[in-house]
Amino acid sequence: MALSKIQTVENQVVPNLGRRNLIINGAMQVAQRGTSQTGQGTSGYKTVDRFRHSESSLGTALFTHAQATDAPDGFANSLKLTTTTIQPSVAADDRFSITYAIEGQDLQHLQYGTSSAKKVTLSFYVKSSLTGTYSVAFYATNASNRLITSTYTINSSNTWELKTITFDGDTSVAFTNDNTAGLTIYFNLGAGSDMTSTDSTSWIDYNLAGFAYGQTAQFQNTLNATWQITGVQLEVGQTATPFEHRSFGEDLAACQRYFQKSYDYGAAIGTNTTRSAMFHRHSEAVTNRTPTITFPVEMRAETTTVVYSLIGTAAAASDCNTGFTHSSDITSTTFSGSDGTHGLSRIGLGTATDDIIGFHYTADAEL
Repeated sequence: MALSKIQTVENQVVPNLGRRNLIINGAMQVAQRGTSQTGQGTSGYKTVDRFRHSESSLGTALFTHAQATDAPDGFANSLKLTTTTIQPSVAADDRFSITYAIEGQDLQHLQYGTSSAKKVTLSFYVKSSLTGTYSVAFYATNASNRLITSTYTINSSNTWELKTITFDGDTSVAFTNDNTAGLTIYFNLGAGSDMTSTDSTSWIDYNLAGFAYGQTAQFQNTLNATWQITGVQLEVGQTATPFEHRSFGEDLAACQRYFQKSYDYGAAIGTNTTRSAMFHRHSEAVTNRTPTITFPVEMRAETTTVVYSLIGTAAAASDCNTGFTHSSDITSTTFSGSDGTHGLSRIGLGTATDDIIGFHYTADAEL
């Protein structure tokens, strides 16, 4: 029996939408690294999973990242940035963005590189104390570095606004079908003149001068400026549909493909705790011990892993003697191991007979 293309819900005829959002954690509900980080002035993942701080040439500018509980109706969380130290003037090569990257193998249905390349629509809720024009860039990293941009306007300060932008498909170059970054979305918050002079509102070969075309707002130059985002959705077609809410468990498992930790979800990395720690006991008297851990979720690629002792010492494990409490850090020069997509192992944790090794870990395979 063929499935109907429409459903009737509460006397309304609506499309049979199904799973459509290409964005993981678009409701900002997962923040494995913590809910707040202050004094941030370098690129990297800070709080909310999958949304990355990206900047260049900002000098003194510093920001606070937070998973905020201020959100529009229907949402519980947002990603909030606050400028705590400004960049005194806009340099030509300034750039500050929040980015989101998607694997190339998850974009094959867009049919880029063919005459059937599909349009996609990006929608999101945004709130800022700083009105003005902001740019959004689609950077096709593994498709020969292609670029297209558009803009949106913050019309009223400190007010949640829904924005919708439709981008044409790129008929020229296909996404590589692999686990590298196929498309990176840049929510630009500030940009100097080096990045705003070339029209990039249609797909072009990457050109720095077009990276933030149309951007006028300069978030990094306004003390205590705030910018928040949630409800981020990217879908095929020219119409923005209602946000596709997923359970916390679904989003957490999807985020763990890129980053995971052994600590309880709400526990800070490096916390002094035995909760959810990995323990490994040896009854024989041998020098080299090899604890092996299987990740709960297969990760995107070989990981960068940090092991912590139970008291939070990085690059160490705990000698727990015959109990499950920390006795001393094991930081042997032979402390080494192997990290893959499915798990990790460590060797060189020599302890006495019947001693127990305890540790926590973080594993990073972000794009």
